[in-house]
Amino acid sequence: VHAYLGDTLDTASYKTLPCYLALFILAELFELALAYDALRLRNVIQLLGIVVFHGALLVFSALQVHETKIAIVPCYISQCENNPNFLWDKVMPYLVVAPCVIGASWILIMYWIKALYEEFGWVIFHVVGANPKLKSMYQYYQIFICLLKFDFFCFVGVTMQLLIVVLTANSAEFGVTIAAIPVVVILLAGCAYAVQREIKWLMSASLVLMVAAMTYLYKLVRFYEPSSDQQYLSTRATLTVFTIFAFLLLLASFA
Repeated sequence: VHAYLGDTLDTASYKTLPCYLALFILAELFELALAYDALRLRNVIQLLGIVVFHGALLVFSALQVHETKIAIVPCYISQCENNPNFLWDKVMPYLVVAPCVIGASWILIMYWIKALYEEFGWVIFHVVGANPKLKSMYQYYQIFICLLKFDFFCFVGVTMQLLIVVLTANSAEFGVTIAAIPVVVILLAGCAYAVQREIKWLMSASLVLMVAAMTYLYKLVRFYEPSSDQQYLSTRATLTVFTIFAFLLLLASFA
């Protein structure tokens, strides 16, 4: 696409393309890190989380077919040779291949994680013994830590799309979004540290900040407001999915 668009790729509507690739690179690196961490710790809960995460990647890759079409069709630049579907015809096969490959790999991942689930099933028993209460508490702890990791990825995904594709550097929303990054990172790190060390005051403060972070859902309204809907036209579907997932994960972490 860059070969045909050149500097035009930097315009707002075409920024969807590099952002799409950047998110996929980030997602794959995140998934590899999660897989290594889960295998190192023999964390069954995190392995199951990877299955869900890979399924979400499949949904995201399918959405990007629609989002990219909105961004590059119709094509009015001179390189398109008066054919509004010129760029779309070039890019579409690559976009369709992505969900196919991810879907096939998802099936393989489910098979291997099922085998690992059976292999690692004894780990919890060795850690907490046969006590059902301790086993339940240990599983809740693993789920909470796993949720915090996915909270981080969803937040980074939403922020990356807003900063790269939508917001301009001189807007108030751009500054607020930048300022939210260290706050959320500290919040998630504080939650993890508090639950590991059983620090009640830090956990309480983190939960209060978590409730405040849920107000970020107002962004969902901004995506569909008549005054700003054109601003989010090429990324509305993926931003909506990311924002809803981020909110639900944050709500689950709080619960």
